[in-house]
Amino acid sequence: EAVDILKKSDATFEFPVEWGIDLQSEHERYLAEQKFKKPVILYDYPKDIKAFYMRLNEDGKTVRAMDVLVPKVGEIIGGSQREERLEQLEERMRACHLDPEEYWWYLDLRRYGTVPHAGFGLGLERTVQFCTGMANIRDVIPFPRTPKSAEF
Repeated sequence: EAVDILKKSDATFEFPVEWGIDLQSEHERYLAEQKFKKPVILYDYPKDIKAFYMRLNEDGKTVRAMDVLVPKVGEIIGGSQREERLEQLEERMRACHLDPEEYWWYLDLRRYGTVPHAGFGLGLERTVQFCTGMANIRDVIPFPRTPKSAEF
């Protein structure tokens, strides 16, 4: 749906918008700032642009992944349901050109019992930037991360 919205918009983007190509910051910002003008959640990403451990949806084309996008910042949360089905997990590994033998320890987590589960990552500095309205993320990070800025 997000790809359709972007393709139908009058906006000009530097990067192409096509199904199966990951969205760029300019696309995410357009959706949150111009189209919806509020936080938006994107979900069910194409499987070929996401990690092997994300649970494959019933359509066989998408995975259960999501991102929370907010105006003036972009993505602040990214998450997914993890693949708990051993056979599907091994198939995804092979499709991603990964040798399941090298991931025996990960597969054992599924082989000896698991439950449906999910995980997410929250960008703390981006969340603080969104909540405070600061224009530049450098104004909210606790420690500078600029090259050669550490004094020894």
